[in-house]
Amino acid sequence: MIFIFITIVIDATGLGVIIAPLPDLIAEVADIPATQSKTIYGLIIMVYAIMQFIFAPIVGGLSDRFGRRPVLLISLLGLALDYTIMYFAPSLFWLVLGRCISGMFGASYSTASAYIADISTPENKTRNFGMVGAAFGFGFIIGPAIGGLLGDYGVRIPFLVAGGLSLVNFIYGFIVLKETLPKEKRRPFSILRSNPVGAFFQIVKYKALGLMFLVIFLYYIAGTAIQTTWVFLTKEKFGWSLSDIGISLAVVGVCVAIVQGGLAGVISKRFGNVRTAYTGLIVFFVSVIAIGSATDGWILYALMLPYAFTGLAGPTIQAIMSNNTKDTEQGELQGTITSVVSLSEVVGPPIMTSLLAFTTVGFPEGQKVYGSPYFLAGAFIIVATILFWLATKDFRKQSRPAEANEINSVLDTEIIEEGNEMERIF
Repeated sequence: MIFIFITIVIDATGLGVIIAPLPDLIAEVADIPATQSKTIYGLIIMVYAIMQFIFAPIVGGLSDRFGRRPVLLISLLGLALDYTIMYFAPSLFWLVLGRCISGMFGASYSTASAYIADISTPENKTRNFGMVGAAFGFGFIIGPAIGGLLGDYGVRIPFLVAGGLSLVNFIYGFIVLKETLPKEKRRPFSILRSNPVGAFFQIVKYKALGLMFLVIFLYYIAGTAIQTTWVFLTKEKFGWSLSDIGISLAVVGVCVAIVQGGLAGVISKRFGNVRTAYTGLIVFFVSVIAIGSATDGWILYALMLPYAFTGLAGPTIQAIMSNNTKDTEQGELQGTITSVVSLSEVVGPPIMTSLLAFTTVGFPEGQKVYGSPYFLAGAFIIVATILFWLATKDFRKQSRPAEANEINSVLDTEIIEEGNEMERIF
């Protein structure tokens, strides 16, 4: 968990570094005003997601065949190459190529998730998957702040820093990373199963998980509203600079790290995975509607901590799905989940950025609707919550014995400890 945590922190830092300056870099290489880069920005993010969609099940399947270590290391080295290409990109073509490479090697998230599944028990999976969210949050404390500050000195400098971080990550992993998938638990690689089309056919195999995949799709497509429009919302509506945007994302990172790293496991253990996921979905709906309706910049800061609680849903849903899958198929499951997430990020960014452009470009300032993507995100969350309620009819029945076993395990431990103490006394 220490290695995975540090790896994801460094990866998230690299991603966070480029968020604020990316629209300006697009404007530079495409020779257009920064205010007109919304649609291209959304398409470039979509390209990244398409590559993840294609390669996530392949990478997940390869990790089930050859182990987690070699796949993770190759992916980390590939990310360093990507940021270097983007730093030197002379045209929009090279910028797009860089994002393609990033998406291809960024599919390692499925391997990292399988790594976590390998070393976790059913009782602590939610906590461990929550640590992934905390790592992303911690990385986003560092990354956007660095990106915002460096972006004021040159829009390309943050990409060079991101490449350096990825290279450091590779060296660190090469030294300390251990393999977690023993040879007897590996399975042959099958391209028929390990491809985006085959991955979706594999969803049929997870009969009880069908609706959960749809919930994940809607949950993450709603999340693209903030990922793709935060820079434009804060810059155009509230007049924030790149430094302001970087600081705001860093504050969001602090809140996410606190909630997912410190509270996700505690809350899920106290209330169960299903109730915890419900909490995350409901808070998500309230937060995005409030962000879309904000009239002053300080309101966004007031909403950051509540918004961080939306991250409770992701780890708990992922833990539910992992606990209902065989050990030999964790890589395949996580690859399929990553493909579903990537598909949402293929569809989401162009929808959100196009909707923002449609409701703002060409309108007088008083008639612009900057919150339109967030209102749409709220609608997606409503549907996701309904589907989650339908999906958890079966999981509620399954979770009770699991919770009982967890309680019995705790009681058995206490009885053994008391017995040892009595033996010592006598």
